[in-house]
Amino acid sequence: MFRDFFGFRDRPFGKTPNPAYLYESPQHREALARLEYAVEEKELALLTGDIGSGKTTLSRALIDRIGESRPVVLLINPRFTPSQLLRAVAVGLGIQPKHFRNDLLDQIHTALYELYEQKREPLLMIDEAQLIPHKETFDEIRLLTNFQLDDQNLLSVILIGQPELERRLQRLPYAALRQRIGMQYTLGPLPPEETRAYVEHRIGVAGGMTNPFDRSAIEELHRVTGGIPRLINTVATTALLDAFGDDAAIVDGARITAAARDHRIIAGEGSARG
Repeated sequence: MFRDFFGFRDRPFGKTPNPAYLYESPQHREALARLEYAVEEKELALLTGDIGSGKTTLSRALIDRIGESRPVVLLINPRFTPSQLLRAVAVGLGIQPKHFRNDLLDQIHTALYELYEQKREPLLMIDEAQLIPHKETFDEIRLLTNFQLDDQNLLSVILIGQPELERRLQRLPYAALRQRIGMQYTLGPLPPEETRAYVEHRIGVAGGMTNPFDRSAIEELHRVTGGIPRLINTVATTALLDAFGDDAAIVDGARITAAARDHRIIAGEGSARG
């Protein structure tokens, strides 16, 4: 196994959003701090970024930090009609949802108030929110933020999505929802100096004592991926496997270039975002 060959306990560049591997670059640290503030203040928050920029990993790190202090309703495939959204929220709160909308809203409000009395106000987190198909579903999200007392909301809501989500919410029909957003942040790619730190962080978490990627490899890794973490993971894994197959302890820039070509990430023509 290549993990044993390089001295790793685990795969350093896995594709799952494991919060243990979150590299807190300055922008990721800032985004996480803002999300924590939004949850504490029970705000509606918006987190956007390109595909593979680390949004989902960041959201899982936030859930880890929240721990058992409050329930989290996580929706990851939100192609919902308005009624389906309300039912999903109800189920996430442990409610057996009723059929009629007004009854369902009453159930949700009662559950939120009971949780408030327990000092366990919940968080509704919607990942891939750009997939929400209907404006009416966004209207239901806005109306959920109406569940409040005189001095505070009863529910925190975080919308996470690709840049088209932010562009969509800038349109006039979404003005009422946009005005409710109390915090937002956009994740960008890692700059060149952060790519090495990102790689070394993940290797360290995986148990590696040394970094097998030489300077040319790091430079090429940033060039072909544009600093997108998911692409870095993909190319780095393939390059490690290639080096392992040749019994080579060092990964150089040529192996990164070859790995990028394997994944149809063409060096010198910008980063892939797929």
